[in-house]
This record gives sequence, C-alpha cells and structure tokens, in this order.
Amino acid sequence: QVQLVESGGGLVQAGGSLRLSCAASGRTFSSYYMGWFRQAPGKEREFVARIRWSSGSTYYADSVKGRFTISRDNAKNTVYLQINSLKPEDTAVYYCAADGPVIRRYDYWGQGTQVTVSS
Repeated sequence: QVQLVESGGGLVQAGGSLRLSCAASGRTFSSYYMGWFRQAPGKEREFVARIRWSSGSTYYADSVKGRFTISRDNAKNTVYLQINSLKPEDTAVYYCAADGPVIRRYDYWGQGTQVTVSS
C-alpha cells in the first residue's frame, strides 16, 4: 500500500502561483510514476502531469504545458506541482496518484487539495 497526502492548495488570484505537495509513504518502492490529476466542478477528472521516480522524466497535458512544473524529491518521497500564471479555469480539486505494480495504472490516490482561482 502507498499512502499519499496532498497539501498546498488554496484561494489565489488569477495570475498568481501555487506549489502543491504530495507526500508519499508506505510501499513507495513499488511505484514507477507519480501523477497529478484534477477535477473541476461538474467535469471528469483529467490528467495533468506525471514524473518517473527513478529518472525524473516528466510528461504534461497539453493544457498545462509551460505553466505547470512537476518535480520530485526522492529523499523526502515527495512530489511537487508548481503552478504559475493561474487561470480561473484551473479551479479544481487536485489529486496526486501513484502507480504500481502496473506501470501508469494509478492504484493509489490522495484525498485531494482544493485550488480556487479568482478572476
């Protein structure tokens, strides 16, 4: 089992920045990737970004490229999502997720952290 705890969400004005954190514990060695997803009110959950624990390689949804940066601190078992130039349409609950044992099948999820962007 992998436990995930997100933090760092909040209310921010458009154009501002936030850094979300996701602390992982438990059988983290079984995970290949960590991912960030978000779910806006009335919409389906969507993929935002992922990072591979071992290499740090990253991949982003087209909608967030250039504004979002995913990173990790292996020593702290923590993954971050830096969000810049926030837009009202970024308002959502942001979830981190871990895969394993099947690569990129996200079996473990955090509780989510709310990001609200005011215009």
